[in-house]
Amino acid sequence: MVHPHQTPYVTPHILHKNYAQAFDNEFHSNLIGRDLEYFSQAGFDMDRIQLKRNAPVAQLYEDAIRNEGAIISSSGALINFSGKKTGRSPKDKRIVYEETSKDDIWWGSVNIKMDEHTFEINRERAIDYLNTRDNVYVFDGFAGWDPKYRIKVRVICARAYHALFMNNMLIRPTEEELASFGEPDFIIYNAGQFPANRFTKGMSSTTSVEINFKRMEMVILGTEYAGEMKKGVFSVMHYLQPVKFGQLSLHSSANVGMEKGDVTLFFGLSGTGKTTLSADPNRLLIGDDEHVWSDTGVFNIEGGCYAKCINLSSEKEPEIFNAIRFGSILENVVYNPLSRMPDYDDVSITENTRCAYPIEYIPNAKIPCMVDRQPSNIIMLTCDAFGVLPPVSKLSADQASYHFLAGYTSKTPGTEDGVLEPIPTFSTCYSAPFIVLHPGRYAEMLAERMSKHNVPCWLINTGWTGGKFGTGKRCPLKYTRRIVDAVHSGELLDSEYETFGSFGLQIPTAVEGVPREVLNPRLAWADKEAFEREVRKLAGMFQKAFKLYESDVQESVRLAGPRVD
Repeated sequence: MVHPHQTPYVTPHILHKNYAQAFDNEFHSNLIGRDLEYFSQAGFDMDRIQLKRNAPVAQLYEDAIRNEGAIISSSGALINFSGKKTGRSPKDKRIVYEETSKDDIWWGSVNIKMDEHTFEINRERAIDYLNTRDNVYVFDGFAGWDPKYRIKVRVICARAYHALFMNNMLIRPTEEELASFGEPDFIIYNAGQFPANRFTKGMSSTTSVEINFKRMEMVILGTEYAGEMKKGVFSVMHYLQPVKFGQLSLHSSANVGMEKGDVTLFFGLSGTGKTTLSADPNRLLIGDDEHVWSDTGVFNIEGGCYAKCINLSSEKEPEIFNAIRFGSILENVVYNPLSRMPDYDDVSITENTRCAYPIEYIPNAKIPCMVDRQPSNIIMLTCDAFGVLPPVSKLSADQASYHFLAGYTSKTPGTEDGVLEPIPTFSTCYSAPFIVLHPGRYAEMLAERMSKHNVPCWLINTGWTGGKFGTGKRCPLKYTRRIVDAVHSGELLDSEYETFGSFGLQIPTAVEGVPREVLNPRLAWADKEAFEREVRKLAGMFQKAFKLYESDVQESVRLAGPRVD
């Protein structure tokens, strides 16, 4: 007998094992009842599947643990795995060739054509697969913090991991916004567990990531890597912002000074330091990866951050380290099976280990993630595997346009499927894998905005020093942070400069806290002849890569690049 003042051994409702699930079913069915017609017309079997719309984080944890083999880490983050694909698959990305967008798209190796019929086949295949799942997750959210330019995004997927990922990466609606959400502007059908049919016209593998701008839909088959959804949303914004709204979308991070309110944009590809350098304890974070420079200021496209975790530590990156808690997702991270403690140094699954977390998990995040102020500085980040570019250079307006179009960096291990060591690459506008329009359109908009608001531009190399990859070492983060601090303080504007060889870059002769031999890479190399060979090699690569844009730019921009005697 249990006395009134005693606690029963078993809480009564637990005796009914389906108590929570029964409530979940009723709650989510009622929540989206007004949208049932849309799902029925789209081909979903409403008599069979259970739709879970904007499910609570705790429920997504439960489903991921119960159905997907996910683990709760020692810090409370959910550890989940993306299967065979642990990075993006850019060779499998397609854009549908149709009349509303065909004249705007920059067709080629980045934006590969797909016909409308093939898209319909793959869309049907994705929905057919989703109809075989017991649980189908729907997340409705926003892309873009500025209400004037944001779009409504709907994600439909079969993994709780994917639903939680997009819950973190999109802007989460309030209850009132969700109740009045209405028709989405863009829909993602993620059936990544199911392969594409290789014999379907236009398919090059069992993976297919495709966007249809007329239907404003995206279909994912054959890859469970969550980053494909994130970059799909960016591709759509990269198209809509210039074409529909006349605003400049950028692959950049951004932060704002607490004291002066000065805004800095950081351009760069994965592995160059955008996320790390924009998470600054002395500045408010606007966002870490995707932004729009509008007529009135700067706003973040996303509601979260997607940070690399390799070699992560609380000492080097405390803001990111402490953001890994309940609600965050650790992706493909190895953990201690006894303590459930993540091992960020273990790359046995992939070097592209990641964490997705809501932006408010960063203590210095600026919420809402937008500022009504024009940028004060632009920093272009590169990761030079040749070890010859200086850690900081002041760029002229023509040099800024040149380097924006060239977009030189090195792909670092893990950021794409199959990249095992740094590969020098030229990624135009620092966003070639996601670019949609001709690079000249973005470059022209950038040049106009920089000129109008008199914004200085800096090229910062976070790559190798003292030698190329394999012989030199990565530029210490403490030096890069000191250089960025000098940009923000205005210290570099007053520095003395010298010209850096073939590249014609202006490099400071002194920055407090940074050794002289680091500022001038030639001094850091023991073998001067080897250094000059690498300089000539890289300069030649720049010239070859830039030929693609020479006919579209002014002569002064073309001459702003490196020269080989």
